[in-house]
Amino acid sequence: MRAIRTPETRADQPSAANAVADDLARLILTGMPPGSSLPSEADLAAQYAVSRLTIREAVKLLAGRGLVELARGRRAMVREPDGSAFADFLTSMLHNESRGIFDLIEVRMSLEVQSATLAAKRASRAAIAAIESALQGMRDAEASADAEAEERFHTFDVGFHEAVALASGNRILGYLFEAMAEPLRQGIRTSRRGHANRGHTLADTIAAHQRILDAIRAGSSRAAAEAMRLHLKDTERDIHNALNHPAQPASP
Repeated sequence: MRAIRTPETRADQPSAANAVADDLARLILTGMPPGSSLPSEADLAAQYAVSRLTIREAVKLLAGRGLVELARGRRAMVREPDGSAFADFLTSMLHNESRGIFDLIEVRMSLEVQSATLAAKRASRAAIAAIESALQGMRDAEASADAEAEERFHTFDVGFHEAVALASGNRILGYLFEAMAEPLRQGIRTSRRGHANRGHTLADTIAAHQRILDAIRAGSSRAAAEAMRLHLKDTERDIHNALNHPAQPASP
């Protein structure tokens, strides 16, 4: 590991911890495989010329970024990368920015049209079976009358889009959709309200997804891209409708 010098006093301890965390993050991202352990607190303190308390704070910052895993009695371990930080950012954006849900749709338009295009070219039988399974889950939920059916429908809807991304064979697309699962579920809940306002049903949503699957199964990248694009444009219209016609509170 490359040493950096971050002379510290008690007053500047937070900035020293940030500096150490930033340097360790670069090392982790460029040269430490998942499962490897960081050096001991004592070794890192000597290397960076800071206190062990500062090292402890720096490692906590790394854990907060999702880069290392902490456990009592052992050194910090480099984690397998996941999309938790990205998912947290998207979730916060959807909650706090009115424009966020439309930004997400624009991103989805780019990523999912490409996912469908590549899936039509590359999807294995197992990948197509995963897409079919998600679609069947949507059908089963649509046919159910229990109180949780619509939420299950949304979950399988998200699963359908994630399965298409995974079928593309592009690992980055798969990673992004895994990270986007909860924000997508929030967006789907909103679009569903507008969908109903416009007189459409869950069966219409299933039909749109079926067209995407049929094109992927047929190996037609152009048809798959167009089916996905039309579905997402319709979703965008649903969201506009839902936000322009907010749900009314139930009468007492």
